[in-house]
Amino acid sequence: MTADIAACKQALAHLDIDDNPATVQQKSRDFYWYSPILRELIQDVTADFVVAPRTVEEVAEVLAACWKYDVPVTTRGGGTGNYGQAMPLAGGVVLHTKHLNRILKIADDHVVAQGGAIVEHIEHALREKGREIRLFPSTTATATIGGFIAGGSSGVGAIRWGGLRNPKNIRRLRLVTMEETPRILDLTGEDISKAAHAYGVNGVIVEVELPVDPATDWVDVLIGVDSFENSCRLAVAIGESDAILSRMVSNFEAPIPAAYFLRHRPFLKEGEALLAVTVSTATIDRLVELVESFDGATVRLRYDRLEPGKKLPAAFELAWNHTTLRALRVDPTITYLQMLVPRAVMYEKVRQVKERFGDELLLHFEFTRFDGVVAPVALPLVRHTTNARLEEIILTLEQEFGLPVFNPHRITLEEGGMKRVNPVHLEFKRQADPKGLLNPGKMIAWVDPDWVPEPGKIFLFSE
Repeated sequence: MTADIAACKQALAHLDIDDNPATVQQKSRDFYWYSPILRELIQDVTADFVVAPRTVEEVAEVLAACWKYDVPVTTRGGGTGNYGQAMPLAGGVVLHTKHLNRILKIADDHVVAQGGAIVEHIEHALREKGREIRLFPSTTATATIGGFIAGGSSGVGAIRWGGLRNPKNIRRLRLVTMEETPRILDLTGEDISKAAHAYGVNGVIVEVELPVDPATDWVDVLIGVDSFENSCRLAVAIGESDAILSRMVSNFEAPIPAAYFLRHRPFLKEGEALLAVTVSTATIDRLVELVESFDGATVRLRYDRLEPGKKLPAAFELAWNHTTLRALRVDPTITYLQMLVPRAVMYEKVRQVKERFGDELLLHFEFTRFDGVVAPVALPLVRHTTNARLEEIILTLEQEFGLPVFNPHRITLEEGGMKRVNPVHLEFKRQADPKGLLNPGKMIAWVDPDWVPEPGKIFLFSE
């Protein structure tokens, strides 16, 4: 297929279009630069123009025109993804969801919002009605709810509710297909998995329905611990406690806190690991009692006891991938990884990693609930020297230590995820995007349904 960009642009000229090269390039970027490998591979990627539909009907009009003229379409929300998910590898159109930002309904047990609604705005609207969202990313101030579901997998709240794959955390997705006559589909139940965490390769998410819960008053607490292993023990105790209601439990190996959490440095102790937790105000006394009974742990900061007028970034803005961002601001050679650390072997794996890599790899865990079990997802910081060394570290973690790495230095669904083709995503793409024009290049299965990974080899641009 050869894209007819000029004809497509003319057909959509009555919509909100931007073809200024500078802004088109800016809207063709996400936070791919977290990865030194992706920084080299895709820094020159750009769309031909950007279109921002104002209604679902305009979304369908854009997709129909692009289908007619064989123009690739990459959907973009806030651009807060870290793996190039929203970058148009094949050029074409960036479909920006900035106008699809309305909150459509707030009920006692759910909220309905358009895909381009900012997550923080949804949370604020819910709190005015005495409700709150279950999961949100650390980039909540700029991330869209559609982008979070299409590109994310977990977030703040996972210690209580698990990740986005938990079927209890998404009630419905409405999306538009890319066909001659686009369809508007509602996915519920098991069908949600067809489009969740699919990078928008098989439909444009225009509406999301999420469960909500009664609002809780939360408070952030920073806890210094004498070792990272002990901080893991305390994290598990907090996460498993029936007496403490937690929204986030994150821990960081020294020297991460003192080196990179600059505004919090006056409250921290050099050489300590740190626990950043968010708990209900009703149970904070139970938290303090637990910390005081734990040898080697000290409450370093309670946000409810900050001096009047003193403001600090929220604890979640130290955690998740904000940790990497804060480190990058201090040391541009830092990058990161994402991996699972099975609870049963957590301490053994911590020791293995530290014995092998020392300060080359600094540990940072986000404690999550998997089928009721509190266990860590690791987002360690890596001191990057060469791309070859980074690949060597990944191979060691996976093949020698048995730690599954969800590789943030790959741009495709399969390489950055479970290292296998997802037949559900593939079959739905065949139905919803028969020409393969939605976010092309991000789904290996569309090109090679029998793909199997080769250690150290990047599929992208492999030709």
